[in-house]
Amino acid sequence: MSTKFTRGADALVTAMLTAGVNKVFTLSGNHIMPIFDAIFDQKISLIHTRHEAAAVHMADSWSRLTGEVGIAMVTGGPGHANAVSALYTAAMAESPVVLLSGHAPINQLGMGAFQEMAQTDIAAPLTKASWMCKSTADLPGDLAKAIALAKSGRPGPVHISLPSDVLDDAFNDGAPMPTLSDFAATPIKPDAAILKNMLGKLQQAKKPLILTGPMMQSKEGRKVLVSFQSALGIPVIGMESPRGIGDPCLGAFSEVLAQSDCVLLLGKKLDFTLKFGKAPNFHNDCVFLQIDPEQAEIERTKRAVGGKLELSCIADVPSAISALIELHSGSSGTTSAWMKEVQDATSYRPTAWDQAASSPNKLHPAQAFKPLQAILDSHPDSVLVSDGGEIGQWAQACLNAPNRVVNGVAGSIGAGLPFASAASLAKPGAPIIAVMGDGTFGFHSAEIDTAVRYQLPFVLVVGNDACWNAEHQIQIREYGQDRVIGCELLPSRYEQVCIAFGGFGELITKKEDVLPAAQRAIASKLPSCLNVMIDGIPAPNIRRA
Repeated sequence: MSTKFTRGADALVTAMLTAGVNKVFTLSGNHIMPIFDAIFDQKISLIHTRHEAAAVHMADSWSRLTGEVGIAMVTGGPGHANAVSALYTAAMAESPVVLLSGHAPINQLGMGAFQEMAQTDIAAPLTKASWMCKSTADLPGDLAKAIALAKSGRPGPVHISLPSDVLDDAFNDGAPMPTLSDFAATPIKPDAAILKNMLGKLQQAKKPLILTGPMMQSKEGRKVLVSFQSALGIPVIGMESPRGIGDPCLGAFSEVLAQSDCVLLLGKKLDFTLKFGKAPNFHNDCVFLQIDPEQAEIERTKRAVGGKLELSCIADVPSAISALIELHSGSSGTTSAWMKEVQDATSYRPTAWDQAASSPNKLHPAQAFKPLQAILDSHPDSVLVSDGGEIGQWAQACLNAPNRVVNGVAGSIGAGLPFASAASLAKPGAPIIAVMGDGTFGFHSAEIDTAVRYQLPFVLVVGNDACWNAEHQIQIREYGQDRVIGCELLPSRYEQVCIAFGGFGELITKKEDVLPAAQRAIASKLPSCLNVMIDGIPAPNIRRA
């Protein structure tokens, strides 16, 4: 498309096409109408949601499942403010997302313009970078910079505010346009000498572990980790849950972590999820190695464990993995017994779950989820979405799938419905099982409308215990059963809400009804809700002893 005499919005859309963008998750508003108009005749689909945060959550899920940068677009002022909270989930999930926010016109700033707001300042703490585009000529280059930055180093969200006059002004024919290479990530290569020393320490250790973070937990990322583990002969553990070493999907991992004598933090932050590296969660004599794209993370590890951090290196995770495999000599001090011990611990699930008892007309969470594994096993690209407090942990413990999108290290809830809708777009024809609690359902229930409009089928499984159960369990644990307050909900008919929006729904009170109902939901080819009445019990804390 020629850029002569076109608006800035047209040049921006041309740059999107160059980058390969074909989906923009959005909610309309005054400040971004020029972009809507520019996209009208282009091969880019606008997926318009019912809430701005949902647009960011959809972009996040799309990114995790496709490996592409997710593009979210919202209007300025309150629209931008609504979207910002979702950036935290994407940031903690290390998900490359670009948020484009409309903005009051530059020529009215400081005059009390409509919805004028310090947008870049608001988004800055939750993004890798946040800025306002200052001229029409900068629009295409700013998009390229944002996409490249979102993918580079530790992936994460980037924000650009787009003033409406910058979008409307003419784009000069001579202004530069980015090429495909301008959108590429910038690799951060590791120091070969340091890496060689790290490999030596890992090979000399009796019980080494390599821990990776959320960015490697996509379907393709986990394949890379399997090959990496096989090449080095050292157990590699991926982590993306706020429960950290207590993540039920990692079984009894905490038991083997406490035995390790050498841990490589490969892009994994030494934060609350690892109990800050302290005993008894780590052995007193455990030494640490760290490869991270950010010097600030290495400095934080030094503050936490001091001299126990023996070697560190700045590098992005994929570059480090490739370099370590290349350096590996084929010999390892790791014994097959240690590898088996780690695998046995992480795969362990209590056999008692198979005979779990429940109240009349209610299910134990394990009863609600285990039958659904047959559906996830039925397709090579199936997706598990897990969102919520206690219920999400049960789902992650009981179910696995080739693709998984969880609420992640952020520990925030509410993204499940937008996650599921984007998953249906990203993986057409694959079954999508999305688990959430009844409290979580309330955040974005109107996104069922979005899914119906775009014909995005999924099976939403709502664990209904009429309670904010995560907080309920904290109150019981910390203050006692007689001081529980502010956690009660109604046992609402969420499946009827789904039906009212044009979807499919069923109420479930018996374990034998779970799989048949899920099969009917899939056969409907509609966004579906199974409202499963469950006992409100704590999330599993898996121990083998």
